[in-house]
Amino acid sequence: MKDKIQGKAEELKGRVTGDRATELKGKARQAVGEAKRVARDLGVEPAEHRDEDRVVDRTPDAEVRESGPGGPTRPSDP
Repeated sequence: MKDKIQGKAEELKGRVTGDRATELKGKARQAVGEAKRVARDLGVEPAEHRDEDRVVDRTPDAEVRESGPGGPTRPSDP
């Protein structure tokens, strides 16, 4: 509920000031709040923590690592 309220306030602030980025950020925050509500209603438990450097096997011969904000990376070939 908190995300939805903050998002609505942010959206309105963006509309009043004419700042489209703030308005869209508010709408995105509202969507996050709605997604959290739906997950809670469905009984989905949030992950305790995300392993930032876990190995994700997408192809049989290449190791792909998730590296956080930069996205997946492939180890350089020697």
